[in-house]
Amino acid sequence: MQSQFAELVALFAKPEHVTSLRGVQRGVEREALRITEQGKLATTPHPQQLGSALKHPLITTDYAETLLEFITPVATDVEVTLQQLADVHKRTYQVIGDELLWPLSMPCFVGSPEEIVIAQYGSSHTGRMKTLYRQGLTHRYGGGMQIIAGVHFNFSLPQTVFEHLATYHGSVADQHFVSNQYFQLIRNYKRICWVIPYLFGASPAICKSFLQQTVANIEFESLGKGTVYRPYGTSLRMSDLGYTNKEQADLKITYNSLSEYVKGLRRAVTTESTQFSKIGVKVDGEYRQLNSNILQIENEFYATIRPKRVTRPGETPTQALERGGVEYVEIRALDVNPFSPVGISDEQIRFLDLLLLYCAFKPSAELDWDEQTITDQNFNKVVLDGRNPRLTLLDNGYERPVADWLEELFADLQPLAHLMDQAHQTRAYTQAVANQYYCVLNPELTFSGRFMAQLKEQQLENSELGMALARRYKQQLSTAPFEFFSLAEFEQMQQQSLAEQARLEQQDAASSFDEFLEEYFRNAMCESADS
Repeated sequence: MQSQFAELVALFAKPEHVTSLRGVQRGVEREALRITEQGKLATTPHPQQLGSALKHPLITTDYAETLLEFITPVATDVEVTLQQLADVHKRTYQVIGDELLWPLSMPCFVGSPEEIVIAQYGSSHTGRMKTLYRQGLTHRYGGGMQIIAGVHFNFSLPQTVFEHLATYHGSVADQHFVSNQYFQLIRNYKRICWVIPYLFGASPAICKSFLQQTVANIEFESLGKGTVYRPYGTSLRMSDLGYTNKEQADLKITYNSLSEYVKGLRRAVTTESTQFSKIGVKVDGEYRQLNSNILQIENEFYATIRPKRVTRPGETPTQALERGGVEYVEIRALDVNPFSPVGISDEQIRFLDLLLLYCAFKPSAELDWDEQTITDQNFNKVVLDGRNPRLTLLDNGYERPVADWLEELFADLQPLAHLMDQAHQTRAYTQAVANQYYCVLNPELTFSGRFMAQLKEQQLENSELGMALARRYKQQLSTAPFEFFSLAEFEQMQQQSLAEQARLEQQDAASSFDEFLEEYFRNAMCESADS
């Protein structure tokens, strides 16, 4: 009997169905540190010329004041997404003067924690809450965590695809069906997400100064005076050097249904943490964190993938999911691509399209906590030693060589690549699979392998290579014309975002921040009225 996967590939190969794949939607969020010409963190505040970090639709800050975040609008064309992202970079280069954008995930040289300034969002209650949340992260995990950069990839399937899937399964493509399909995708993704750091992990080495910012117990080798690395490492950003919350594991948040996931996440934001309660919430009249729970808010849950729905004003992420179901998934395992001036390439995006389609089409059994723990262990093994040709991962209770698993996966990606090529009248998807297959045959052709080769062959420190790339990309993009947005549109977004922030601050000036927080968390504990 033909497998479900093969049957779905055949179903979508039909001319009347394949065009529905053109409706796949994507968005990219790219983080980048502003740095000085000397390779240190910029000391300037977020530039007013870029607009309000609180209200600008495309340019904000993440955890630190110097950590920019660029957000592309939802689009169905890969080239449009990259044009949008490039234009945001170009506008930023116009504004930041002599500063550069750091092209790596792990930060540049950091002398002391005092150099890391928490992101500021103004005096409105929402702005103060965002800064206080980050203050809490600093107390919980240390300031060094505030300056690690990544790329998030947002992905959704069009309703027409769900309608075809529902017909195949003898169901109806309602909200419940769509959410279940996304959670099936998520469970399959958890099983194979180690593929992302294997291929696209780009932080095998770090600046030695970062070790002062972490308590992670990881063995390194040294390169030059200021660089440490893992010989077979792929993505140190995704290791214990990055964000870790040991108490989150005790919550056992799983992905077998929307209600199960929401219940677990809500438990996390209402359960007091023994460790974090020692910090205190409000001490001598000054807030240190939003609360002393395992998660201050839902965004503190660190996962390689998240089910998402755009929130309405005053709504939490779980309330949005309860109200409308899953709208898209956010992939959070990507390092900044040092070989791209905008941190991600078209080939990566196309490969991620295929990987997520594979996860959507493959049957997906429930994933209990013990099995999910194994998927996390597989991921961590690849993060630290993914290029080791003798590395094995646990699959259905058996140790399996990485190359063997990759061979099977790439065989399944081939027919999906043909489908997407047929839908988009291109050969780019087939080419993406062919190019990435070289990395299956030789792990040193992966991003991490290429990055380490440059460091060793050119006898460069991590910081030297980072600075060379930063200067090259600034020169390349700062002189290039806009392709999607115009200067007038950027100026309008800047002025409008500043005006919106000013209105919000004026509106909140007469009310109490304490009462605002009290009301926020009282409402946050409620189930969505529409659930």
